Amino acid sequence: MTAGSSKKARKTYLRMVQNIQMTSSAPKMSRIDNPSIGFLEEDARRLHHPHDDALVVTIQAGDYNIHRVLVDNGSSADILYYPAFQQMGIERERLVPTNTPLVGFGGTRVFPLGVVTLAITIGDYPQRITRNVAFLVVDCSSAYNAIIGPTLNSWKAVTSTYHLMIKFPTDYGVGELRGDQVAARECFVAMMEMDDHLQAMNIKERGDEAR
Repeated sequence: MTAGSSKKARKTYLRMVQNIQMTSSAPKMSRIDNPSIGFLEEDARRLHHPHDDALVVTIQAGDYNIHRVLVDNGSSADILYYPAFQQMGIERERLVPTNTPLVGFGGTRVFPLGVVTLAITIGDYPQRITRNVAFLVVDCSSAYNAIIGPTLNSWKAVTSTYHLMIKFPTDYGVGELRGDQVAARECFVAMMEMDDHLQAMNIKERGDEAR
C-alpha cells in the first residue's frame, strides 16, 4: 500500500498529506506530457441504463486472463483471492509473508496468506500498459477473483462507474478497459446468495445452541 503498512509509516504519510493540504503545495514533480482523458456519452454504448452495477473487468496476468476483477477506488489494497491464485498455478513459495490484516466494514479482520507480485497488462495494442502489482492473497469466499484498488493511481487511471470504463495514458494515446455489465450482475447475485447462505447458517447455529 502507498501509505505503508507499519504504524510509523502510516503516521508519516498522514503528516505529509496534512502538510500539503495546509500549504496548498505539493513536492515538485517532473512534467510529463500525458494525453487528456475524458468520457463521452458514446462511451456508455451497449450498456443497460439506468444501472447501479459495479465496475468489473478482465485483466491479463502473464498467460492468464483474470475475469471478474472488481475495480474499487475505495479499497486500501489490491487483492487476489486464493481460488484464483490456485487456478493460475502460482507456486505457494512465491508468497511473501505479511502481518498486515485487512479490516472490513464490520471490523472483521482477515489475515492474508501473503503477497504475490504479478505483471498485469490492461488495454488493447498499442494503447496498453504492463505494470507490476503487489496483490494480497486472501483465502475467503467471494464472487470476485480479484480486487484492483490503490494500483489505479500508479496507472494514472480514471474510472467512470456510469460508463463502466477505465481510461489511462499510454505512450500511444489513451488506453481503455471496458467493464463487463453481465459479469457485474452475476457477481452481485452470487454475493447476495452467499450472504443468504451465511445468514441461514447463523440462524441454524443459534437454534442448535438454544436446544
